[in-house]
Amino acid sequence: MKSNILAWLQEGTITIPTLLISEYRNLQLNETELVLLLNILSFIEKGNEFPTPEELSTRMTVSISDCNELLRRLIQKGFLEIIDLYSNDGIRFEKYSVNPFWEKLVDQFLLKNKVTKQIEKKSDETDLYTCFEKEFGRPLSPFECESLGMWMDDDHHDPVIIKAALREAVMSGKLNFRYIDRILFEWKKNGINTLEQAKNHGQKFRQKQTPKGHVKDETHQSAVPFYNWLEQ
Repeated sequence: MKSNILAWLQEGTITIPTLLISEYRNLQLNETELVLLLNILSFIEKGNEFPTPEELSTRMTVSISDCNELLRRLIQKGFLEIIDLYSNDGIRFEKYSVNPFWEKLVDQFLLKNKVTKQIEKKSDETDLYTCFEKEFGRPLSPFECESLGMWMDDDHHDPVIIKAALREAVMSGKLNFRYIDRILFEWKKNGINTLEQAKNHGQKFRQKQTPKGHVKDETHQSAVPFYNWLEQ
């Protein structure tokens, strides 16, 4: 029993990226082509870098001639290539390279991430416009929409930071685009690009605005409560 388990372990394993399982269809691979590629990877892992169609066929439910056709198709589609090499004795031999396959998978991964970020960015932008219209209590004018777009596309302000600047304007009682633009300008000039940095900068700014030696009248403290918008 133990010898059987050891033999099973000695057969080795191959690592299959989860992305391959979820994206092989987008790579224009069908299930048969995918299994053939996995079998080639398995042979390479075991030291056989150029398995024959006969060897591949014995592991699959396709004929030798079908394996030949599948191999030709994978090479034609740029998933597989045959490399000519020479041994130290000058003997010519061939092997399969699956590097083109991995390159295509990496490209698909990068493309998927790009699309995901674009969707997230679009969602953030839509949410940002909604927040502004809610605070202003009306639809934004074309000029205001253009200003929002410029803050994101030209000035490269994160929507989260723009939303924070909006809250700062609300808290200061100066709800207009010129004031918000000034906040963003000052934050960018001071290298502020996270909520935590904006929070610290706001606290320092308010401390400077409080006159030294001024004694607050506790009976009026509740009239102007401190609104920590950064934590909302």
